[in-house]
Amino acid sequence: MDQLVQMVMTRADQFRLRCQEQELTFLVPLTLLIIAKNMLYLCWLLFSGRGLPQSDDGKWYINYAGAFLENLRDGLDVNDILYFGYNVLLSALMAIFQDPVAVVVLQGIAAGLGVILVYKIAAMLFNLRTAVIASIFYACIYEFTRWSLYILSDSFFVSLLLLCVYFLLMALHTPEKRYRRLFFATALYLVIFRPTGIVIMAFIAVYVLLQLDRKRLLMFFTKHRQWFSSMTIMVLAALIYLYINNTMALFLHSMQVEVQKVLYDIYAKGWVYDKSTSFDHIYRPDYAMTVQDSAILSFILNNWQNIVILCSKRAVAFLGTWVWDANFTSVLGILSAAVNLVPAFLFLTGTVLAIKNGLFKRASIVWMPVVAVYFFCVVLFIDAMYRYQFPALPFIAIVAAYGTERILEKAKTGTKY
Repeated sequence: MDQLVQMVMTRADQFRLRCQEQELTFLVPLTLLIIAKNMLYLCWLLFSGRGLPQSDDGKWYINYAGAFLENLRDGLDVNDILYFGYNVLLSALMAIFQDPVAVVVLQGIAAGLGVILVYKIAAMLFNLRTAVIASIFYACIYEFTRWSLYILSDSFFVSLLLLCVYFLLMALHTPEKRYRRLFFATALYLVIFRPTGIVIMAFIAVYVLLQLDRKRLLMFFTKHRQWFSSMTIMVLAALIYLYINNTMALFLHSMQVEVQKVLYDIYAKGWVYDKSTSFDHIYRPDYAMTVQDSAILSFILNNWQNIVILCSKRAVAFLGTWVWDANFTSVLGILSAAVNLVPAFLFLTGTVLAIKNGLFKRASIVWMPVVAVYFFCVVLFIDAMYRYQFPALPFIAIVAAYGTERILEKAKTGTKY
């Protein structure tokens, strides 16, 4: 009997090692391929004379990093605080390398390494076939190359988000305490990295609460109640002190200005994107101050019907700009629309089958960033280059990969999904 048990254990170890070898055989070339693709594109841009892609936001980040290194002080403007994590990271990288090209090289490498996290997350939540397909989808998404070439927060943010989700899953499914500490560290950094991180972490927090047992959660808070009470009191005292001394006045004022700017420059003009297009909802906005002398509340309540229409347009626009050009009056137009709908179909299929197969609750962490980014884009606006949609793409790829894997399994065996 002991020999049989030993033989089974040996076979199990051999199988595990074989899986690890196959994993490395697949992941190492794919990771190097993505990194090489990013670097080749970067070299082509540099040697062709085009230089790094430029944007107004990118210039702002570079200038801010230079001013930060010169003064070693962070401002209290809303953009200074909400992008504090990326501002400090970029400043540190510029201090070390003194060249934006070096920052882009690091972004390209981080984007390539992201495929490993996509594989690991998909394998933990679904199965190895889904992990392989999700990795291939990730490698084929052009946006991971595009945004790694800009001096913007997006590329590093996606890498950080994938790392945060991976540490969370390891913390929930393994007894090792280091993963809890790593998750809390990456989650905190995600919140201060850029505003989208705050929205995404709110949804991830919901996932954590759903996964933990209520009794276990209550015991945890009871055990550490003194620590939580002390931290709460310290935070409240700090906020009260900053408010009384008008230290936060600039931050609150700048936040109000930014909200009004979005309402008056985006909503009032009926823009679906961050600039004027032929898909906008044109209407005559009502600027009357009717609610407690608040320009923000008055605008929202006076124009709520048009705001609903505008947000509905953005909800559809999230699928891509092709939705506005879709032509269902010709065979070619129908085929083109069908091809464009494939990712949405695979994502919907993966969602439905995850619910049907009882995987949705455990795997819902991959839906949380998608819903958070979707909510952010619908409420705020959608970048004309679909930059704000970018953080959701790795998780859309994972869900779509599960839908693809189930369809292929059905076609292969003829069994139920």
